[in-house]
Amino acid sequence: MTPIYDKNVQLSAWFDGENIFDLNLNWVAFLSSGHIFAANTLIWLGAMRDGSLLDHNGHPVAWLEGASPRGALKPNKPMNPRKPIPPKRPLYPGLPLPPGQPLTPVGGWSRLEWNQWLKFEQHAQQETLI
Repeated sequence: MTPIYDKNVQLSAWFDGENIFDLNLNWVAFLSSGHIFAANTLIWLGAMRDGSLLDHNGHPVAWLEGASPRGALKPNKPMNPRKPIPPKRPLYPGLPLPPGQPLTPVGGWSRLEWNQWLKFEQHAQQETLI
């Protein structure tokens, strides 16, 4: 499992290549065709590009270990996915050593914190700001 770090270099979640698990290893989101959706609500959270988890504006919220956080052009909202079968809870991986503080990505970081990004109410507010 690959650690996911937020802009403050805090371990925020785990990624198994298809699914995102919180620190308690609860399934919180999944990847489908380059886009990330909330596991329970199927709400579109944003895109994943080159190991960066992006908000609706293309600004990074977090990144995968081994990648550098990078922004991208504003992603187009995808079609709704089919809800996948919930994955089995993985074994807890050992705590990784945090990476160094990354450079600020071109275009800056997302205004959303990791936990805000995962919540529907914040996306409704974000859509009104766009």
